[in-house]
Amino acid sequence: MINIIEMLEKSAEVYGDKTAYSDPYKEISFKDLLDMAKKTATQLAYIKGRDCLKPESAMTFYMEKSVDALIVMFAGMYLGDFYSFIDIRQTKNRAESIISVLDPEFIITDEINYSILNDLSLSDKNRKGIVLIEDLLKEAKNKKADEEFLAGIRKDFYDKMPLYVNFTSGSTGVPKGVVVGHASVIEFINEFTSVFTITDEDVLANQAPFDFDVSVKDIYSGLKTGARVALIPREYFSNPSVLMDYLYDNRVTVLIWAVSAMCFVSIMNGLEYKTPETIKKVMFSGELMPVKQLNKWKKYLPDAMYVNLYGPTEITCNCTYHIIDREYEKDEIIPIGIPFRNEKVFLLDDEDKEIITHGIEGEICVSGSCLALGYYREPEKTSKVFVQNPLNNRFAETIYRTGDLGKYDDTGMLFYTSRKDFQIKHMGQRIELSDIDVSAMSVDGVSRACSIYDSKHKKIILFYTGDIDKENLSLCIKEKLPPFMLPSKTIKLEDFPLNKNGKIDRGILEQQIK
Repeated sequence: MINIIEMLEKSAEVYGDKTAYSDPYKEISFKDLLDMAKKTATQLAYIKGRDCLKPESAMTFYMEKSVDALIVMFAGMYLGDFYSFIDIRQTKNRAESIISVLDPEFIITDEINYSILNDLSLSDKNRKGIVLIEDLLKEAKNKKADEEFLAGIRKDFYDKMPLYVNFTSGSTGVPKGVVVGHASVIEFINEFTSVFTITDEDVLANQAPFDFDVSVKDIYSGLKTGARVALIPREYFSNPSVLMDYLYDNRVTVLIWAVSAMCFVSIMNGLEYKTPETIKKVMFSGELMPVKQLNKWKKYLPDAMYVNLYGPTEITCNCTYHIIDREYEKDEIIPIGIPFRNEKVFLLDDEDKEIITHGIEGEICVSGSCLALGYYREPEKTSKVFVQNPLNNRFAETIYRTGDLGKYDDTGMLFYTSRKDFQIKHMGQRIELSDIDVSAMSVDGVSRACSIYDSKHKKIILFYTGDIDKENLSLCIKEKLPPFMLPSKTIKLEDFPLNKNGKIDRGILEQQIK
């Protein structure tokens, strides 16, 4: 198998009329998805002109995720295109910049977002590529798929063709377009669904927007195994009762969510309102999971499997996992575990020597076919982090330097400790800001915490949410941390600002201390 459309065709043959994807307004079977994808690809070729099509071009989506969007995504794959979703909530300048970099063959939007897209400053070529999805699917439905034409395009497919480009917000707020190929996704999904035994009896509740790579695990795990993928609208994550009703009514069995989404449910007492007892597997990634919030989930769903997943966008979703196998104390860090099969994960020190001794911190590096193809139209940025393995002088072996720091325990289990960016030197001591966060989150009355270093004034600033007041929190932290790690200032927030990937937006926090 070299292309995702082969996975679609196989599942359509095996699972036929079984529902593949659903949202609150629509559902579609595997067979109908295949049929509509081919018809829609044929219609797109008619709109563009067959001689004008250029495989390996971008198909950009300026709309929220939906079943309709999925149909067009697969149609794009039949034309050899890759997809890239733009967060419609981001600034006008950023959206314009991303579209300019992608220079897409098509920009797919819907009636709700058409006028907003029209207000963006676009090139004449890009403006001509705007397609209204309602009109596209209406026309495609009555069209016959041109099998011969599609087969002609397909004969040139190869496994490293790009499947999607996701623009990361980045820990520093600087976006880069990560290009991921078909082969990497196919291999990862084969392993992921095998390790966690996802089957056609499962229902996956998709939390992540399609511009975030967590969605890849939902979309293609369902496609591979015949599981139904229920898309959760973004707005449900501001209304816990609606969200829990949706999980309950859809008899969801698998969650693959960002940590922030899980914390939203536990902090807002969603599980107390209604517990979807059909959930059997809960997987989370993106940030350190506060043990206190995990324990709330375990209280209501004690028999579920809980998994901590780790991996940056640049290595196709995840490279390590840890199945929670014991109770953790509030001030403990949950390990990121062991590598998935066929993914090489190791630590390098500051001199590019491998770290094998437990307790010694180093940069997490990854090698294998899981690696992304690089950053879109960013050869210099690509060459800085996708590099030759310094441990290997015998043959070409590209690794990705994650910029994340980790260490092993005495059993060989890997732990994420911090970002290189979050490691500071303060009062002559090297400090991991995440250690402060974990200590703060272990205090009763603190739901989440994030510390920032004000390098100009040499101060550690702690932001937190919860019921406890600042004075009592400071007293509690003094009992847990040495003096040189104590925050100079503590700021209580109603909610943390989140970036487009649902992670705490450190850039906005930094602006508050300037």
